Amino acid sequence: MATAFPVDESPESEVPRCAIRAEVPVPIEASGRTLTARMVTFSGLIDGREHLALVFGDEIAPVPLVRLHSECLTGDVFGSARCDCGPQLREATDRLAEGGVLLYLRQEGRGIGLYNKLDAYVLQDQGLDTFEANRRLSFADDLRDYRVAAQMLRALGVHGIRLLSNNPDKAAQLAASGIEVHDSVSTGVFLGAGNRRYIEAKVAHAGHRIVLTGAAPA
Repeated sequence: MATAFPVDESPESEVPRCAIRAEVPVPIEASGRTLTARMVTFSGLIDGREHLALVFGDEIAPVPLVRLHSECLTGDVFGSARCDCGPQLREATDRLAEGGVLLYLRQEGRGIGLYNKLDAYVLQDQGLDTFEANRRLSFADDLRDYRVAAQMLRALGVHGIRLLSNNPDKAAQLAASGIEVHDSVSTGVFLGAGNRRYIEAKVAHAGHRIVLTGAAPA
């Protein structure tokens, strides 16, 4: 399902400009082969964090496919089955391999940080879902601020994108920050025995475009 989000051109949609700090080609494993991505760092990001862009292909298309991926150490690195982050990251890398941009955002646990995310896991084991656990820890449902993504895209010369995401908040925040989202392209559904409740909570609380059918594989 493709949904267009018109850009907000009002003065309040403006976010501060940032600059490309450095870029370096790095071999990346994707689609069963090794290819080169340009890893780009930035200066002047509004939250002061070390976010990273991976640019695939020889040049960026006028309206590239873009994935905003929030860091998940447990899923991305250690293969945790409590979420779908690792499979989404690998899918994105494969889909972007022929040309596109991956923004890797240092926003662990929807912005609450690694230790707090693990504290939330303890509460989830007591019966709360991921959003309820965050609230019990006195956090909002989602603390992520995607204005930094808009900064990064502008620094790369990108003003309109096709967004690879099931999360409508990403598209809405980008549009409000002056990035035109021409299409929202859904990711796959990576359902397992350990993450069904997590995915159901994303649908129920945050309106993610995910259709769940049947039982999770054992």
